Amino acid sequence: MIKVNLLPQKKAKRGFASSSSSSPSDPSAKQGLIGIAALGAAAVGVYFALDMPKRSRLHEVKDANGQLQQQINEKTKALKGYDELKKAEEQSKKRAESINRLLATKVVPAHVLHELGKVLTREGPTMTETMAKLAGNTTDSDPNKRFVTDWDPGHVWMISFVDTNGVFKLDGGAQSESDVTQLSKRLAASVYFMDVTPAGGERMNDKESGLQYYKFTITGRVAY
Repeated sequence: MIKVNLLPQKKAKRGFASSSSSSPSDPSAKQGLIGIAALGAAAVGVYFALDMPKRSRLHEVKDANGQLQQQINEKTKALKGYDELKKAEEQSKKRAESINRLLATKVVPAHVLHELGKVLTREGPTMTETMAKLAGNTTDSDPNKRFVTDWDPGHVWMISFVDTNGVFKLDGGAQSESDVTQLSKRLAASVYFMDVTPAGGERMNDKESGLQYYKFTITGRVAY
C-alpha cells in the first residue's frame, strides 16, 4: 500500500493564504485607513461648514419670498378697483376746476364788457374745458358750436349793447352774414352768455362811404 503524506500541502496552503492577505499590523494598510477616515472627516466638515449654512440661508430666502408674495397678493386685493377710483378722482378734479373757474368769473357789468372785448378780438371767448372741445376744430367738436379760430373779428363792429335784467340785446354791423354767425357762436361759447340767438338783420348802405354792410341784432341772456 502506498502512503501519501498531505501535511506539507496543508502547510503550503496556509502559507499561501498568509502571504495573500494583509496583516492588520501592516503599516500601509493603516495609512490607507487613516486616509479614508481623513477624507470622511473633511467631507463632514465641508458639509457642516459650507453646505448646511447655504441650505439654511436658501430656506430663509424661500420663506421671505413666500411672505413677500403673500403681502403682494394682499395689497393687490386691497387695491382692486384703484384704477377706476383714480379715474373718477381725476374727473372730479376737472369738474371742480371748471366750477372754480365759473365762480371766479362771477359776472358783473365790467366783466361783461371785458368779455365782449375778448370776443371781438382774436383772443376769443372765455370757455369751459367741455365747451372748448365742442367749439374746437377736432373730431369731438359739435358742428353747431364750432367756430372758425382764425376768423377776423375786425369784420364786425358793435353799435350798442343793452342789458335789461339779464337779457341783452346787441346791435352791430358786419361785412357779411357769415361774420354775424361767427360772432354769435363765440358769444354762445362764452361762459358769460346763454341762449344766444341771431335776431335777424338786413343789408344797409353807409351814408358817408356808400359801402354796403349787414346790420344785425343778437339777443340772449347774461349768466349772472
